[in-house]
Parts: sequence; C-alpha cells; structure tokens
Amino acid sequence: MEKSRQISVLRCSMFLAVICWLGAGCFAQSEYKASPENLQARHEFQDMKFGMFIHWGVYSVLGDGEWVFHDRHLKVDEYNRLPAFFDPEKFDPQAWVALAKSAGMRYITITSRHHDGFAMFDSKVSDWNIVARTSYKKDPLKMLADECHRQGIKLFFYYSQLDWHNPDYYPRGATNWPNGRPEGGDWNAYLDTYMDGQLTELLTHYGPIGGIWFDGMWDKPNADWHLAKTYALIHKLQPAALIIPNHHQTPRPGEDVQTFERDLPGQNTAGFNTNYVSSDIPLESSDTLNGAWGFNIGDSNYKSAADLERRLVRAAGNNSNLLLNIGPYPNGEIDPEFGKRLHAVGEWMSKYGESIYGTRGGQLAPGNWGVTTQKGDKVYVHVLSWNAPLLALGPIADKVVSAQTLVGGEKVEVAQSSNGIVLTLPAPGKDETDRVVVLKLAGK
Repeated sequence: MEKSRQISVLRCSMFLAVICWLGAGCFAQSEYKASPENLQARHEFQDMKFGMFIHWGVYSVLGDGEWVFHDRHLKVDEYNRLPAFFDPEKFDPQAWVALAKSAGMRYITITSRHHDGFAMFDSKVSDWNIVARTSYKKDPLKMLADECHRQGIKLFFYYSQLDWHNPDYYPRGATNWPNGRPEGGDWNAYLDTYMDGQLTELLTHYGPIGGIWFDGMWDKPNADWHLAKTYALIHKLQPAALIIPNHHQTPRPGEDVQTFERDLPGQNTAGFNTNYVSSDIPLESSDTLNGAWGFNIGDSNYKSAADLERRLVRAAGNNSNLLLNIGPYPNGEIDPEFGKRLHAVGEWMSKYGESIYGTRGGQLAPGNWGVTTQKGDKVYVHVLSWNAPLLALGPIADKVVSAQTLVGGEKVEVAQSSNGIVLTLPAPGKDETDRVVVLKLAGK
C-alpha cells in the first residue's frame, strides 16, 4: 500500500504524468465489453459488502511494516537474508477463514506479493518465493485458496506491479533508492514475461478466484504498463475475475471495481485518492484495523469494534464495500486484539447485517448524522450521531408506508411531505453504535 509520507513526493509526478497519459490517449482496452460472468461477479461483489484484507510477507519478520525494505534503504543483498528467518509454522488457513466468517466478512484479499517482489506462492517464474527461499517450503496461498473454497469465501489476490527487487523493473519509479540493482533492465520482459507469468500462475493453479487487486502503478504513472494485454489475459483465463486497481485515478476500460485507499468514495482525506466516483462499476474502501498494513510490532493503535462498525456502515451508505486489513505475525498467528474486535463486529453483523448485505447506497445523501442503505422496498436509516428526538431528512420519490426499528421492531413515527421526512427516533440504547430505522416503501 502507499505510504502517507511518500505522498508529497509522488503527488506532483503523478499529476504531470496523468496529464501526459490522458493527452497520449493511453487507455487500456478501449473496446472492452464485460462478459456476462464478469457482470454477475460485479453484482455479487457489491452484495458481499465486507472483506478481510491481509498484508503478510517476509517483511513481517522485521516487525516494521510492509515498506521496511524501502524505509530502511536496505540493499538487495541484505533483504535477501530475510526469507531464511520466515517460517510461518503456526499458519492455520482454517482459522484465518473462520475468523473472517465470524466477523461477517464475505471475501478475503491477500498479498500474493508486495512491493518487495517476494512471491508468497509457489512461483516457477522466479525462485524469489516462499517455497524456494524459506524453510517452510509450502504454498500458503494454495492452502488458503482450498480453505476459502471449502468454507464458501471468495478469495482475491493482491499483486504489486511495483517491484523493488527485480532488476528488470527499470527505469525506476518515484520510490527508487540505490539498493544494489544494476542500472539497466528490460521493462517489457518484466511486464510480459515476469508479471504476466506470475498472474497466469495465480489464475490457473488456485481454482476460481474473485479477482486481482493491483497496487503500485502510482510509482510510474506515466509508464506503458501494457494494461490492455494484462487485463485481457486476466479476463481470458478467468472471465468472472474482477480487476481492482489501486492507482487512485479514474477507472479505465477493463477495470471492474474502483477502490479508495483509507477513504470513502470521493472523500480524499488521505491526499492521494481521486475525487471522481464511478457510477458504472462497484466501489470499495480499504482501511486498517490498527495503523499499519503489514505487521508492525510498535503499532497498538487498534480501532474499537464500534469504530469499525461505523466505518462499515458509512462505506455501505456510500454505496461501497469495506475491505478491512489485518497484518498477521511472521509465524502465521493473528494478533488476538484483531480477533477480539472482529468477533465483536461479527456479533453486531448478526443483528444488523440485513441493513448491509445486498444493499446499495440509499436515496438520501450521507450526512454527519449517518447514512441510508436500500434493498428492494426497504430504506435503512442508519443513525450514527444524532441526539435530538427528531431527525429531518430530505425528500424521496416513494411513499413511506411504515417505519420501525430494525432490532426489536418498535414502531417509529414518520411524517412525510414534499419537503422531506421527519422521524421521531427512539432513545439510543446503551453502547448502541447504530440506530437503524427501516422505512417500508409503497409501490416497490
């Protein structure tokens, strides 16, 4: 993932590069038309609403996040020592998938390789991978894929287009530092042989997958990434697989989901996301359970269960999924603090999930008070922050025939006119994160 302290360096180069890119007309797959399988997968993705993001790799050994190679300005020869210390003997794919399910998550996105280029799978394209370079000698992604299929969880593979290790990633990008690689390389070979070769492995050896979650293109936004070729390869090998690019720009043809890093759609508080929000493809917002993406031994900034629930609700109210990240220990265990909070969110979802799963953003615009979601003839009014007994909302086209609380079914008084809707809210319960009022609509 992108680091906030790199933003100022990248922002200027990204802006200039995007102008160049747009002017050159370098859009991928301009004639792209989504297949029926792909369109169905997009719909199912929107319905799932909640996913687990997992950042895990050899960088976890140093306990300083997934950017440690770059941040410590290590040499390639130094970083090459790390796999010898990576032995995830306590990795339990059944427990990982079960935790995601207990939290109410419907899909998992895991780093198949991050910016260090180290493949967390049995790649034959290069020996820079977990099977060839560690004493573990196993393919955790294969085990995780098998378990996801068994437990009915969709699995997506994060894949970094940026590579700090491969000499053919050349010319270098905005995150470059002198790490011992030769000053030269074959960019076309890196894309067409190395990267597309590994993507082919991921799309042919692990059964049906949900899609590929790309990251790192922002490092060289003005480069020719051969997107048309790569996207066509993915859609050919698995027509239902979704392409989710974390490039922070307007979606291009061939891309199936627009994702926003540490932000809700259109709210660029992180400083590097686009304000453009697509109305044509599904949306996703990614965030972390604590402060870091990869395991950071000094990060105890855990978000509360209530905070996570509010983030999930606000994402759904903005017509978006929430992809919530955890960074497991290098031995394969998951931080118990993550587990505690995820189990609590799962208990909340067992009561309120009807107002999240399968919904779309409601007719009423989000506000400081909360958001709305909608499914069929029901509008779910999520009251997250409102202490007054009356809540005034804007107008909607349909007539409201009844209103009641989602939990408990208590009748709620509602007044509707051409000016809007006024709800007489029940008092909030103790430690109640979200008061949900269900509006039943006529004529749906």
